[in-house]
Amino acid sequence: MADPSLKNKAENYLKYLCLDLPTRRVGSQGNRNANEFVAEKFASFGFKLERQPFDCIDWTQGAATLCLNGEQFQVQVGPFTAGCDTRAPVVVACSLEELESTDACDKILLLRGDLTREQLMPKNFPFYNPDEHKRIISLLEMKKPRAVLTATARNPESAGAVYPFPLIEDGDFDIPSAYLTEEEGERLASRTDEMAALVIEAERRSSSGFNLAAHKGRPERRVVFSAHIDAKDNTPGALDNAAGVIVLLLLAELLKEYDGRIGIELVPFNGEDHYSAAGEIAYLRANESKLNQVLLNINMDGLGSHKGKTIYSLYECPDELKAKIQKTFTTQSGFGEGPPWFQGDHMVFAMLGIPALALTSENFVEILTEIAHTPKDSPDLVDCEKLVKTAITLQKMLADFT
Repeated sequence: MADPSLKNKAENYLKYLCLDLPTRRVGSQGNRNANEFVAEKFASFGFKLERQPFDCIDWTQGAATLCLNGEQFQVQVGPFTAGCDTRAPVVVACSLEELESTDACDKILLLRGDLTREQLMPKNFPFYNPDEHKRIISLLEMKKPRAVLTATARNPESAGAVYPFPLIEDGDFDIPSAYLTEEEGERLASRTDEMAALVIEAERRSSSGFNLAAHKGRPERRVVFSAHIDAKDNTPGALDNAAGVIVLLLLAELLKEYDGRIGIELVPFNGEDHYSAAGEIAYLRANESKLNQVLLNINMDGLGSHKGKTIYSLYECPDELKAKIQKTFTTQSGFGEGPPWFQGDHMVFAMLGIPALALTSENFVEILTEIAHTPKDSPDLVDCEKLVKTAITLQKMLADFT
């Protein structure tokens, strides 16, 4: 049974982050409120705060409509798109070769088939950007269509549980975009060269935010605990990832009297679910010459589900460190070792050769394929006792370092 007072606090944190705030979208007031709330809590437990500011684009949307000769098609507004109100003929491309040969200038371009199997990485995304994705974006910008429509299938690894998913989610891409199901795409593809009327109601605006880092102890030899605080629009973001932030808040309280030899850094990353990864970039910029001081990153994302155990996976860990971590978890009930996964902020560290430990729920695949990034990701899915147990276990693990 979890500590009743900590469980009660976890429940209150969950309510605030998921229900009291209208959104935790990067650049929004809700996101800034969430970060200030966490900063205030960390400071109350004796942590020194560092705010790493960044500029970003915030975005709001209305509706999208597509009509051909009186027939309506169901389309959705692409995230971070510019708006439009245009009439133009429809042309279609299903492969890279077709896209290269298609005259799309001043037309509405429909992408489907092989071109839309996986979400395109934002054009300026710093961590991973395949050449094929860059080629597609380059061709779209060179072809100068009035708008891009994308018909997408289900792809949980690329876009979570969302269907249809937006192929393009990029505030640096200036061609208006909307997306639709495979079925609607097939129906629209039979109407090529017909005149279409497309309206996308959307607005971009300049905004700002900050990435928070809270410190205690010696920064030159430290363990970094992280969990992303931002969430997609249109979701409470309970498992993804208010739960991880709550563990950071509980851990901060458990460590309020900490005076060990190893430094502690708590980082609620502000950008994992945003196309620009602004918080992660701000963190790396602030720590450009100090990342060699990190002994271990412990990242939490998607944990706390009522179903199954809390599972962990290890990255770039030497044998001695791996043995210490495994010993901690084997002495605690409710934990187990699971398969590696590469969609979280632990990869910011692992890709640089820094040891990392990732914590998530045993039903991670179900969360990814059916819950994440949707309105289904609600507080009732979270077991706050598991969050308390995780925070206490991490406190014990830290003791092994000192």
